[in-house]
Amino acid sequence: MGKGSTSIVTGNERTWEERLEIIVQTMREMSLQRDPQEVVRAYGERMRVLLNVDGMVALSRRGLEPPQYKVTRSSAWTEKINPWEQPDKLPVFNEGLLGELMYGDEPRVINDVRLSPDDPGAFFLQGHRSLVAIPVYDEGHAKNMVVQTRRDANAFDPEQLPESVWLSNLFGRATHNLVLSHQVKQAYDEIDRELQVVASIQKSLLPDRLPDIPTMDLATFYDASKQAGGDYYDFFAQPDGRWGILIADVSGHGTPAAVLMAILHSLAHTFSAQPGAAPDQLLSYLNNRLVERYTRDTGTFVTAFYGVYCPQNKTLEYSVAGHPAPRVKRCDDGSLFSIDCARGLPLGILDDAEYESRTAELTTGDQIIFYTDGITEAMNRQNELFGADRLDEELENCALSADGLVTSAMSAVDAFRNGRPADDDQTMIVAKIL
Repeated sequence: MGKGSTSIVTGNERTWEERLEIIVQTMREMSLQRDPQEVVRAYGERMRVLLNVDGMVALSRRGLEPPQYKVTRSSAWTEKINPWEQPDKLPVFNEGLLGELMYGDEPRVINDVRLSPDDPGAFFLQGHRSLVAIPVYDEGHAKNMVVQTRRDANAFDPEQLPESVWLSNLFGRATHNLVLSHQVKQAYDEIDRELQVVASIQKSLLPDRLPDIPTMDLATFYDASKQAGGDYYDFFAQPDGRWGILIADVSGHGTPAAVLMAILHSLAHTFSAQPGAAPDQLLSYLNNRLVERYTRDTGTFVTAFYGVYCPQNKTLEYSVAGHPAPRVKRCDDGSLFSIDCARGLPLGILDDAEYESRTAELTTGDQIIFYTDGITEAMNRQNELFGADRLDEELENCALSADGLVTSAMSAVDAFRNGRPADDDQTMIVAKIL
């Protein structure tokens, strides 16, 4: 191997206008590409024309221990290999001229290349007498390198080397950022697919149909602000003909909230098998299990309202764990009030937190909205809250069915948001006493 003489020829006889046209065409084509493989292909083909080179070898030492290096691209290959998608097809070496250049960490011009047949670079440089090695730096070291070759000796002008290093590194940085962007998109797509599965599983935990409760007309609405959310509602049939009604809201959003919601579902169904239990006993059980196994020292909590409705005497025995109080419109006298007694701490905060049960007397015509705070705290583009007063306005129409009330209330929320995406999960249960 020798460095050759200083008699250099460039092999580039194009005018500046011709060179500019090639560069403009290259930039246009690259700007249309999103696939890193296609960007590199477009750039490489144009640069070989512009610089009038005969061959190219691309090297990398990312993820390898010295003196190992791999060939990621070569004009000597007949098969097109995508180094990001087919890494197993990339040959790895640990010696030879190409390794010396790769770990030399500096630009090099060699104008009289001579290699022994056993040098790994002999295959890639066969028939070429001149080369220029352009390192592409990352984190202060040459992690990649482009080796351009010519068949003639003395074919590269060292005067052009600074600009070649500069341009190649700018292109390398742009390509690296594109690769990272591509990897982020792939990771996001994978997470998105997983979230879709989580959301599907979570929604399967909600009632697939509403129960037929005597003297009560029911309707529900559920929408997660993310693909998966932490709101939860359920109904539990009691042996004596009563029905449990549970609505809950896990703090936070997305997958963590959905996981805790699934745990809450399992715990609630485990306890609901105990006949005759009072609402405060259910909340105490949920609280103690959450603190014991899942929420201690995590800052996560759950608000909940649980009521047991008796169709025979139209009473609702209930207990509250930090949850918004259901709103009641009494249509026979026009009064409006909330079921807001028996309040206790949210679930999952304190060991052995105390809850109490109270009983609300209901009457025919009463309209009740059970809801999570994603309804009243829905915000418009001016950062104003929808609020409880606007929700109360939706209860005024006593002629509507439960379905009609849900539709009216959620239409009002959507109109108020005026296109602003929901910041929190939204759940509503409407019950009309018949």
